[in-house]
Amino acid sequence: MSLDRWQMKYLTAAVLLAPVSPALYAQGLYARWRIGVLPPAGGPNTGVINDSSNDAEPVSLLVIGESTVAGLGARDHERALTGQFARHLSRHVGRPVEWHVVGKSGVTTRRTIDELLPQVPERRFDYALVGLGGNDVLKLSSPKKFRRDMTEFLGLLHERTSRPVTFLSNCPMIGMSTSIPQPIKGILWELSKTHDANVRELTAGMERVFYYPQPRELKLEGFFADGVHPSEKGYADWAEAMMEYFAANHEW
Repeated sequence: MSLDRWQMKYLTAAVLLAPVSPALYAQGLYARWRIGVLPPAGGPNTGVINDSSNDAEPVSLLVIGESTVAGLGARDHERALTGQFARHLSRHVGRPVEWHVVGKSGVTTRRTIDELLPQVPERRFDYALVGLGGNDVLKLSSPKKFRRDMTEFLGLLHERTSRPVTFLSNCPMIGMSTSIPQPIKGILWELSKTHDANVRELTAGMERVFYYPQPRELKLEGFFADGVHPSEKGYADWAEAMMEYFAANHEW
């Protein structure tokens, strides 16, 4: 089974890296200090976007997750991931999109269950976009823990929001980061690729749940705000790429 193999790889790496873990931890702290912390997107956490030339009743979109959902690197949510994805969704479905965002920097999937899900209105949403995985990589969540937490999260989300069509953004492209130094960058990138394969396998058999796998390449010019989080241009390019993938590969 893939999950057992990924877990064994994770445990083996942990044993091999144990002697140098203090140095890696120190490097991580230094990198975090050097990069700094961007503020979240400003403005309201709800809104309506209409890029459809249609004044019909809006469809509803919930966006929930970590720092990319909180909009670090953008002035407001309309220019961050939520607004950019809502704009492309509006074009695709031919209707306005009423969006609602619940995001917090630093949350893992487990913390999202405990801290963010209670903030989600208990109502029907037509669509949901989930942005998680980055902090499960940074906090070194094991493949089995990540699978368990993501399975629980998706089940609870669907109970609370009446089973919307659910899109999951890719696990972070740490290998493309311009700010995270080696060797910690390479170690985190391997774990991110494992989590990517893990969530792809998890969602493959789920109805109305679609995952955007890690793209093979990234348009790096202007993509990052700080070498880790997207800029406003990065959010726009990312949202467009995700919608193109979902529209081309899934019927929803």
